[in-house]
Amino acid sequence: MSKKQMTGARMVVEALKDQGVEVVFGYPGGAVLPIYDEIFQQNRIRHVLVRHEQGAVHAAEGYARSTGKPGVVLVTSGPGATNAVTGLTDALLDSIPIVVLTGQVPTFMIGTDGFQEADTVGITRPCTKHNWLVKETDRLAPVLHEAFHVAVSGRPGPVLVDIPKDVQFATGTYVSPKDTKTSHYAPRTKGDADMVRALVEAIEGAKRPVFYTGGGVINSGPKASRLLRELVDTTGFPITSTLMGLGAYPASGKGWLGMLGMHGLYEANLAMHDCDLMINVGARFDDRITGRIQDFSPNSVKAHIDIDPSSINKVIHVEMPIIGDVASVLEDVLAVWKERGSRVNGKALKDWWKQIAEWKAIDCLKFRQEGKTIKPQHAVQRLEALTKDHPDRYICTEVGQHQMWAAQYMDFDEPNRWMTSGGLGTMGYGFPASIGVQMAHPDALVINVAGEASWLMNMQEMGTAIQYRLPVKQFILNNERLGMVRQWQELLHGERYSHSWSEALPDFVKLAEAFGAKGIRIDDPADLDEGIREMLAYDGPVIVDCLVEKHENCFPMIPSGKPHNEMILGENADTRNAIKEGGAVLV
Repeated sequence: MSKKQMTGARMVVEALKDQGVEVVFGYPGGAVLPIYDEIFQQNRIRHVLVRHEQGAVHAAEGYARSTGKPGVVLVTSGPGATNAVTGLTDALLDSIPIVVLTGQVPTFMIGTDGFQEADTVGITRPCTKHNWLVKETDRLAPVLHEAFHVAVSGRPGPVLVDIPKDVQFATGTYVSPKDTKTSHYAPRTKGDADMVRALVEAIEGAKRPVFYTGGGVINSGPKASRLLRELVDTTGFPITSTLMGLGAYPASGKGWLGMLGMHGLYEANLAMHDCDLMINVGARFDDRITGRIQDFSPNSVKAHIDIDPSSINKVIHVEMPIIGDVASVLEDVLAVWKERGSRVNGKALKDWWKQIAEWKAIDCLKFRQEGKTIKPQHAVQRLEALTKDHPDRYICTEVGQHQMWAAQYMDFDEPNRWMTSGGLGTMGYGFPASIGVQMAHPDALVINVAGEASWLMNMQEMGTAIQYRLPVKQFILNNERLGMVRQWQELLHGERYSHSWSEALPDFVKLAEAFGAKGIRIDDPADLDEGIREMLAYDGPVIVDCLVEKHENCFPMIPSGKPHNEMILGENADTRNAIKEGGAVLV
């Protein structure tokens, strides 16, 4: 065992190097100055100075989601740590691996209400996978290595290490990752063999099966996505996905039904409602997916593959729980299925696809682009058409109607290309996330599809984009409204629009120019393609202010508390068959 004597501050930097960290997103302050001094004296790790600690965590999330590697954040004590709480909670709900390092007042001052003191461990305990307060310098290196291990093992998530200032100054013994024991946290990865066999038997006999997939497939790594594709394509089963799982199975694949859930596609939701075998792979039965619990997929036998035991039977009871890593379990399922002859119920499956084709014919995403006002669906559709062939494209979003339209009208054939806030629904996520993605992929096309209200929540990060010459494209669908809030007020609150728009929006073109970026305004459908091409051609940060229809609603929509077969469809959907099915309300 090699042992080196060094200060705690240097230990932090050495640990980051040993963990393969290339980028740290942070903001300095008094309680982390020793660490910042060590960062100054090295060149291997690049530090990105954000403009707000929330931006730092979201940037780290974008970095992690697009690379599969943990994102790293460094912030000071007190307000530095509390400003990171939203990002930590966002990462916890979406299972994003990030390591947040916070400064703390010296150990002898803890509990005295010192300057910029906060109980960081207490505050962040509910919004991290695990956290540590390190009071001894000799403990610092092992804790840092353990933090990285916990962040990426099992169900990924955010961890936090709180480091008092005197621990940073003091000298202690540094140990490397290979000399640090982390075996006490070893989540189960291998699925139960009997349950795997039971699932294969169910696959062989299913008449109306569906794969329901989530972000866990992407978190498991590229192998999981490859195995999922093989299983879906060889069985011929249909597949749908949550918002977080888009790209794990290609949108161009023959089994693809589109996204399901509150704003999911008609065919995906009805397939989930009417299936006789539901195979949940790496999803957690979120309420945006299930609708009314007692009516959720009422006649199906359910299997649930998940590495997190606490997710099994937490919301929906399943007959076949399989605890394990998605890639490992899918590999076993494929092996057993092939060993038994790769059988499916071909005749019943053909009839099932015939029924799905009838649901697809309703064309639930159909809209009409007429007149001189840009429909937001049209704007996203044209953005997709003009960027889909780019060899290295990444899409981020803020939260709201634009997020759902992006999920509905943009296609993803690969994992790790779609960054959005799912569980927490954090407005202000997309812009800093796009910065993190661009840092990880400097030559890629990174676009943040935004609403003007969400984008303004972390607009200060334009300074970060300019400073680090990050050519992120901000495509703002500007309806001058809090779109999703306004939609709910229209449909559920008697059209009483209580504080759902601002009467003091900035000129986004001038705002872009004030930061040193390029601003583009588009307010005519005839200029849309040209404006998007201008955005793509510019080699620096761009803000596109795309003025769209102010009161457009996002459909389909399952109203809160309703089952999957009670969807609201837009006026342009072909509802003849839908009404006959009793599964739609025309708006």
